[in-house]
Amino acid sequence: MPGDNSKGADEDVVIIGAGAAGIAAARRLRAIRPDLSILLLEAGDRLGGRAWTVSLPEADIGLDLGCGWLHGARTNAWTAIAGEIGLTVDRTPAPWDDGGRRLQRDDAEARAARQEIGAYFERLESHSGNDAAMADMLEPGNPWNGQIRAVGTYITGAELERSSVVDYNRYDPGPGPDWRVREGYGTLVSLYGKPVRARLGTEVTRIDHRHAGRIGIETKQGALSARAVLVTVSTNVLAAGKIAFDPPLPDKIEAAVRLPLGLADKLFLRLANQEALPADTHMLGSTRRGATGTYQLRPFGAPVIEAYFAGDLAHDLEGQGREAAFSFARDELAAYFGADIRKELSVAAMSAWAAAPHIGGSYSYAEPGASDQRGRLAASHDGRIFFAGEACSTSRYSTAHGAYETGVAAADRIAGSFS
Repeated sequence: MPGDNSKGADEDVVIIGAGAAGIAAARRLRAIRPDLSILLLEAGDRLGGRAWTVSLPEADIGLDLGCGWLHGARTNAWTAIAGEIGLTVDRTPAPWDDGGRRLQRDDAEARAARQEIGAYFERLESHSGNDAAMADMLEPGNPWNGQIRAVGTYITGAELERSSVVDYNRYDPGPGPDWRVREGYGTLVSLYGKPVRARLGTEVTRIDHRHAGRIGIETKQGALSARAVLVTVSTNVLAAGKIAFDPPLPDKIEAAVRLPLGLADKLFLRLANQEALPADTHMLGSTRRGATGTYQLRPFGAPVIEAYFAGDLAHDLEGQGREAAFSFARDELAAYFGADIRKELSVAAMSAWAAAPHIGGSYSYAEPGASDQRGRLAASHDGRIFFAGEACSTSRYSTAHGAYETGVAAADRIAGSFS
């Protein structure tokens, strides 16, 4: 059970990290190898990792500070799991799907912008040969480069100069629309992890695999051992050396360094008069700047606004704090809806993923030339140390279902190693 404080030192499998990948792996192993002792270790104080829902009682919905959309929902494993555990999958079309609601003009200038954005992404998708930075596909002097940069940064969580074209083209979340879980994606992932035997607040510092047989695992709360270890922590945690491998695993660290976490932060605003804005409608803060927010107005019809910031803008606002983020969002909303909207707004919640001590960012992107590092990171070492997480997925990186799939695949490999 979560929070288990049993002192048993010897386990069959220890899983490090209780996000979507770690929880999926634990559940899979429990199902196919009930004879194994499996322990999930989590440095933080909750299950879910980058899936994290907070409540807003007056809105009767969950606010997802991390992942929020069931991408490729018809084939996304979490969609079926949500139904199995009694949560509500909302099928309202996403703003970018057919039938989605967006606030956008339809004059000649707006049509020109959409055409230029489409042409940019066509250039990305038709690129062949050596890898390049996504910024290399921009046309110098194009007046819509700011909006193109904004959209691209939302996708990768990083500025286009740092993001790989090849990796972008390998992204495939699966067919179908994007849906949401009314109670929250974080609620879904954490509930799915409830049956798993876990220890929260247990930070792993060292993995000793010098000897054949059992692997030593040192934590700030004591030591234990396992026959197999699954590492599902973020690439930023690995790259920072927060877990020491003995002997070192330089190929894993290099892969993690070249697959860093981008940043996407969310700011939820209460809306005093919900009739002031349309329900479940999306808007872009600025059509000219790359450093702009994107806003989901009244998700599920609730009296809130979900503001989303990515890349360098997210780093800047997170560093300055919620008042700075609130001021930025309020200014962008007032520029669209008029100054009177300011008095309707107050802060409900804000994420700060870069500062999260056991995570350090939002989702992985590949530096130019580094897309193949995803497979390198995912490969097991010596048939005893295994790796999973969204960064290990070659096509569904940055998603909770990509993390789920890598966790299940790792669990199957672990089970096979014991047969």
